[in-house]
Amino acid sequence: METTNERAAVQVLMYAPAYERVRARLDRAAPGIAPILIQPDGSVWRDGCAIDPASAAPLAAWISSDLYDGGPLREFMIRCLKSPSLRWAQSSAAGFEHPVFAKLVGNGVALSTSDASAIGIAEFVIASVFDAFHSQQRRRVLQSERRWARTEFREVHGTRWMIVGMGHVGREIAVRARALGAEIIGVRRTPRGDEPADRMLSARQRGDVLGILPACDVIVLSAAANPESRHFVDAAFLAQLSPGATLINIARGALIDEPALLESLTRGRPGLAILDVFEQEPLPPASLLWAHPNVRVSAHSSAVSNGFNPRNDALFVANLARFVRGERPHQLVDPELVRDSALDAGG
Repeated sequence: METTNERAAVQVLMYAPAYERVRARLDRAAPGIAPILIQPDGSVWRDGCAIDPASAAPLAAWISSDLYDGGPLREFMIRCLKSPSLRWAQSSAAGFEHPVFAKLVGNGVALSTSDASAIGIAEFVIASVFDAFHSQQRRRVLQSERRWARTEFREVHGTRWMIVGMGHVGREIAVRARALGAEIIGVRRTPRGDEPADRMLSARQRGDVLGILPACDVIVLSAAANPESRHFVDAAFLAQLSPGATLINIARGALIDEPALLESLTRGRPGLAILDVFEQEPLPPASLLWAHPNVRVSAHSSAVSNGFNPRNDALFVANLARFVRGERPHQLVDPELVRDSALDAGG
């Protein structure tokens, strides 16, 4: 990892609001860094003054989650891509399939991703399954009508789950589902043997995956989107689902062939689709998914938990301290994986 012996010379590109949030911790963990701050209006500041962006020479950059939530993301990424000095970037995202990451890596920038969303997404999945299995909406209707009537529910215990993608997110989902008594079938490109699953399948062995689908009660998509995984859930996949199956996508919209899903839903396969991500976002108002009785739509919000930013902040502070000391930051991504995963388009 290329760095410098002089901590004061380590310029770090950050979004101003994110820097203010972690400033005190950075002063303790990585004293002497020189913040280069992009303001909400896209201007670049150093030492309290606006500067010519071309004069900045950051060695590190923090692509914080604030940038995606109405921040100057485009301006920030342009500065990263145009900086010949940049050597390492910390992303707040778990995925790295967007072409901009491949461009950064192509410029010689080391990229660290984040597992900060894994816990929140796992809880979102468990909550969504409970909501579906326990008919919570029915209970609320009965309460509003002041009707005393019992509602039978389905147990998670004894169900079989297929989790496609066993990275940080998939593992957290598997741990929680297993704790509730579910059997876990994990799917990933190359199983490693240490996954918290009762059985592992290779995503490349398509026949094995399709063959076990009819016996799966819950199918969760938590894999990265790339040319190989695009429309992993297609007509053939959907045809193997049981009528009572629940399909959940908290990964990328590109994993599902949405027209094929709509057609399959008319045949009751799956019985319920819980969709947090879509091929086109925001989901167009004209989409038939909005009003389908067997679809639950949320606005790419499975990671929007109160723990997401604190975990991301802590990871960046720790990694920046390692970078300044000349040590290897955590969660560096293999550059070849970044290049191979780049998509031309997709959710």
